[in-house]
Amino acid sequence: MIEESGRLKLCDEEQIPWKKWGPYLSERQWGTVREDYSDNGDAWNYFPHYQSGARAYRWGEDGLAGISDDRQLLCFALALWNGRDPVLKERLFGLTNPQGNHGEDVKEYYFYLDATPTHSYLKYLYKYPQTAYPYEDLVTTSGRRSRQESEYELLDTGIFDENRYFDIFVEYAQAVPEDILIRISVINRGPETADLRLLPTLWFRNTWSWEPGSAKPQLSQEGNQNDYRIIRARHNELGDYQLYCADTPTLLFCENETNAWRLFRSNNKGPYTKDGIDDYVVHGKTDAINPANNGTKAVADYALSILSGETRIIRLRLCKADSVKADTFFTGFDERIDQRKKEADHFYESLSGDRLNKEQQRILRQALAGMIWTKQYYEFDVARWLNEHPRHSTRNADWQHMQCRDIISMPDKWEYPWFAAWDSAFHVLPLAMIDPTFAKQQLNLFLENRYQHPNGQIPAYEWNFNDVNPPVHAWAVYVVYQICQDYHSQNDLTFLKSAFASLEHNFSWWESHREPDKNVYEGGFLGLDNIGVFDRSAALPTGGHLEQSDATAWMTLFSQSMLQIALELSLHDPDYEQRVLSYLNKFMATAAAMQDISDEHRDMWDEEDGFFYNVLRFPDGHSTRIKVRSLVGLLPLCAVTVVEESTLNKLPQVAKYFENLVKRRNHLTAHIFCPIKPGVENRRLLAIMDEKKLRQILTKMLDEQEFLSPHGIRSLSKYHQEHPYEFHWNGQTFSANYQPGESDSAMFGGNSNWRGPVWVPVNILIIRALLALYAYYGENFQIECPTGSGRQCNLFQVARMIAVRLLHIFLPDEYGRRPVFGGTEKFQTDPHWRDCLLFYEYFHGEDGSGLGASHQTGWTGVMAALLSIFGSLEEEELAELGMQEIPAILAGNNNV
Repeated sequence: MIEESGRLKLCDEEQIPWKKWGPYLSERQWGTVREDYSDNGDAWNYFPHYQSGARAYRWGEDGLAGISDDRQLLCFALALWNGRDPVLKERLFGLTNPQGNHGEDVKEYYFYLDATPTHSYLKYLYKYPQTAYPYEDLVTTSGRRSRQESEYELLDTGIFDENRYFDIFVEYAQAVPEDILIRISVINRGPETADLRLLPTLWFRNTWSWEPGSAKPQLSQEGNQNDYRIIRARHNELGDYQLYCADTPTLLFCENETNAWRLFRSNNKGPYTKDGIDDYVVHGKTDAINPANNGTKAVADYALSILSGETRIIRLRLCKADSVKADTFFTGFDERIDQRKKEADHFYESLSGDRLNKEQQRILRQALAGMIWTKQYYEFDVARWLNEHPRHSTRNADWQHMQCRDIISMPDKWEYPWFAAWDSAFHVLPLAMIDPTFAKQQLNLFLENRYQHPNGQIPAYEWNFNDVNPPVHAWAVYVVYQICQDYHSQNDLTFLKSAFASLEHNFSWWESHREPDKNVYEGGFLGLDNIGVFDRSAALPTGGHLEQSDATAWMTLFSQSMLQIALELSLHDPDYEQRVLSYLNKFMATAAAMQDISDEHRDMWDEEDGFFYNVLRFPDGHSTRIKVRSLVGLLPLCAVTVVEESTLNKLPQVAKYFENLVKRRNHLTAHIFCPIKPGVENRRLLAIMDEKKLRQILTKMLDEQEFLSPHGIRSLSKYHQEHPYEFHWNGQTFSANYQPGESDSAMFGGNSNWRGPVWVPVNILIIRALLALYAYYGENFQIECPTGSGRQCNLFQVARMIAVRLLHIFLPDEYGRRPVFGGTEKFQTDPHWRDCLLFYEYFHGEDGSGLGASHQTGWTGVMAALLSIFGSLEEEELAELGMQEIPAILAGNNNV
C-alpha cells in the first residue's frame, strides 16, 4: 500500500489529524483588504511593507517558508540576516500595484519543490543574497520604467553576481500528526566564507488584542540543556507545544505587539514589541528583547559562518508538549525525514506510473507541490471588519454574512493571498487527483451560507465580493465528481446533491441580475480584464450595454453542467428528472440567443468573419459588433457537453421528454447543433455551434497567424498586431491590439493582460471541449491543423497538440533551455536554478516566457492534469502532430 494514500484514508475515515499542521502561512498579509482600515480603501498604502515588521496583523500572519496549525494560532517560519540588510528578512518583499510598471510583483526567488497532500513531507527553497537587499533600487527603478518596458527583477540588480547567495532548503516531515521534524540546510554558493544569522521563529497570532478578556498565550524557555534548547508554547485552546532546537542556539523573546511608538508616536502596550528581535539582531539594542525569556514571539538564534560550497544543517522539532521521550528528540531524525521523502516518491510514482519521463515527472510533482504549498488559512469576518472600520466603509457592505475561518486553495500566497472564485474551480482539478476530499471541500466552501450570498451570488474576491467571476463552479463540481469516480472509485452523490441545490440558487441569481435581454447575458469583466476596448465593469462611454458573447457562452456551459449533474442524480433519484428538462430548455434558449433569431437580431455571430463578437447596444436600441478576435469569440466553443446513450437508456422517460422538447422548440435548434442528432456510439451533443460554424471557429483558432502560438492558444488574435481594432466615439478612440507579453494598458489593473498571452485555464477548457467533440464526432471529423499546413487531424489529435505546446513551456529544449524562463540566463544555465520551475500567471504568446504573478500555481497547476490525461508521447506521434520541433525530451516510454 502507498503510505501517503493510507494517511489520506486515515484523515478521511478516522479523522486522524495529519492535516492539522500545514503550509497555511501567507507570504503577505500587509497591503490586503482585510488589514485595510483606511478611510479611502487604499489597502496598499494603509499597511505597506515597511510597517509589517513592527505592526501586528488583525486577521492573519505571514512568514518565510512557514507553517501553522489549521486555525493559525501558532506559527513557525524562518527569519534571516546576512549582516548587511537594513531589516531582518522575515517575509517576502515585492512592489505594490502603484509601484510596479506592470502592477504588483514579488521580488524574491523561492520555490515549492515538494509536498504531499497530508503535509507528511514538504520542501521549500529560498535564495538569500549575501549583500544588502536592494529595497530602494527595486522601487525607484521600477517607478522610472514605462509600461512599454519590462519589469525590473531582482536578478537585474546584480545582487546574485558571482553566486553570492545562500540556498536555504527547508524540509518538514511529520513523524506522527502534530510532531514535525524540521531540517534547514544552508549552502553557501558564493566564492568566499559568508556569515548568516539563521533565526527560526515561533510566534502566536495576535488574537488577544481584539478579544477583550481573552487569555494571552505564552512562549517561554524551558530549562537549559547541554546540547539543545526548548521553547514551550502554552495556549488555552490549542494546547501546549514544544519546539526543540538542536545545537544550543541563543533563545530570544519579544511580544507580537505593534510598536505604536515607532509607527504612530503613540504609547506601546509594553516594552517588548514585534520588531524587538530585529532591533536586537540588526541594531544591537539589548533592551529590545525580554531578559525573562518569555513572550509571544521567539527565535532560536544560530550565528553561522559558512565556507564557500559548504552545507550547514540545523535541526528542530515542533510537537505536542511532553509527547516525545526526553533525550530522544533528535534520535533517528534524518532517517525519519528521508523516509518521508521516499514515501513521497512512492506516492508520485503511483500517480504517474511509468508513463512519464524524468522531466515530465518534474512538472507534475512541482505543479502539485505548488498547489499544496499555496493552501492558506483565511480569516475574515466582514461584519466585524465593517464595525471596526472608522468610517464604516461601503466596501463589501452587503456581504456581512461572510464569516471565513478556513483553509483555502489560493491562486498565490503573495500576489493573491486571497481566494478568487473562478481560480478555485481550476485548482480543484489537479487537487482532486491527489486529495479528492480537499477538492470537494473547496467547492462546497463557496456554496455554504457563510460564503454564498442569500441572493445566490458566489463571492468573487475580497477586493470586491460583488464583482462577477465566470460561472464555472458547476462545471468544476461535475468534473471533480467524475475524477473521483475514475481515479478513486468514489460515487459521492451526497456531494453532488448538496452542490446542485446551491448551484440552482446561483443560476437563479444570474438569470435575475445578469440577463438584461432575454437569454443574453452580461457580467462585466468576467475575469478577462483587458480583453476588449472598454472596461467592461464600468459604465460604457456610449451608454446602453454590452451583450457579451463570453457571458452568454459561460451561461450556456453552466446550463449544460447543471443538466449533466441532474442526469447523474436522476439515475439514482427520479425527483431530478424534471431538472434535466428544465436545464435542457435553458441551454437551448441561451445557445440560440447568440444567433440571429427572427426579429430579435441577436447578432453575436458574424457570418462573414466566421466568429462570435460582443455586441454593443446603444440606448436607442441599434447595435454594432465589437469586432475584436479574442477569447470572447472562442468561449462559445467551450460550451459543449456530451450525453451518453447508456445514460438515456437508463432514463427512458427522460429520453422521451428530451426528444419531444427538442422537437417542440425546433425554431431554436435550427440555429444550434441539434441535441437529438446521434453521433459516435449514439451519443448526443449539446453545443452552440453546428458543424459549419465549428469548422469556421477552428480554422481561426488553429491558424498560427491568429490564435495558435507555439505554446498554446493566445488570448487575442495575432491578426490584431497589424490590424488593431479601433472604436471611435465623441472624439475618443478606444482600441485593442495584440500584445504577446505584458499589456501597455492599465484599463483593469496594473498586471492584467488578456491581450495576447497564453492563459492556461482557458486552454484547459478548449482542450476539454475538443475531447468532448471528439467523443461525439470520432474519426470522421478532420480539420486542417495547423491551418494552412495541409495536415488533417481528428479532434483528439488537435487537443493533444495544444496540450503538448502548453507542456513545452516547461520542458528543456535540445540546448537545455526552458521557454518559461525566457532570456534569464541564470535560470536557463545555472544548475542550481534551471530545474526550479515557476508556474506563472500567464505566458508570452510568442516565446512562452512566464509573465504576471510568478507563483500563481493555482490554475497553472492544471498542467499536472494534462500530464495525467495525455501522458508521454512517442516521437512518431509528435511527428503526426506536426510537432517535430518539440524536443525529444517529450518522448516517454508508453502511449496513452
